[in-house]
Amino acid sequence: MRLIKLDAIDSTNDFLKSLSSHDEPENFTVVTAENQTKGKGQMGEKWSSEAGKNLIMSVLVKDFLFDNEKVFDLSIVVSLAVTEVLKSLNIPDICIKWPNDILSYNKKLAGILIENTIKSDGRILSVIGIGMNVNQTDYSELPNASSLAVISGKTFNKETLAVLIVEKLQEKIKLWETSAESFRNDYFNSLFKKGVPMPFRNQNDENFMGIIQGVSRIGKLQVLLEDDSVAEFEIKEVKMLY
Repeated sequence: MRLIKLDAIDSTNDFLKSLSSHDEPENFTVVTAENQTKGKGQMGEKWSSEAGKNLIMSVLVKDFLFDNEKVFDLSIVVSLAVTEVLKSLNIPDICIKWPNDILSYNKKLAGILIENTIKSDGRILSVIGIGMNVNQTDYSELPNASSLAVISGKTFNKETLAVLIVEKLQEKIKLWETSAESFRNDYFNSLFKKGVPMPFRNQNDENFMGIIQGVSRIGKLQVLLEDDSVAEFEIKEVKMLY
């Protein structure tokens, strides 16, 4: 893998997308930054991080997605790659909050943002942004967040983490064709609050009770409602209240 290390940048995803539009970087090119001034989360939300303390990285993936209807496959692969690396480091109680936030003890450790670009020849280039709370310890203003250092009491080498994640991602992508159903099951079994009655809020600010039943092939959250019907929700159409 090619590693590009930056001191500060507005967004590693934007940097890698720009690089891909002017050049032809090799597959699994990685960009990391010590500080990111315009980090993005899902649906344009801001993602911020204490400079120098956390893992801020973007990875280019080519020749995996060939159909826009299957973009959630990559989300599954990336989420599992990150969770397996964290488990290998003995970070406890790891789960995936739909669609791809990584939690430990119900606290957010990492967020994933995948942005896809369709090239003129029909190829899909994916830029995977991963923000992981690593060595930061002050979360007084972020009560739902934590870090590897807080949970484990140890500090971690951010570059080593990046390499481990990319190696696991490469492994998962290589195995996808023969292991897709197994990976989908692993993803579902790792879901936060699956099978548990819990409150939700819809986009009309209405609260309701439901039970997570699964995730559709295109990434919609499937929730069993009190009338025994199953509703499907896109990102931002529903919020878990916990």
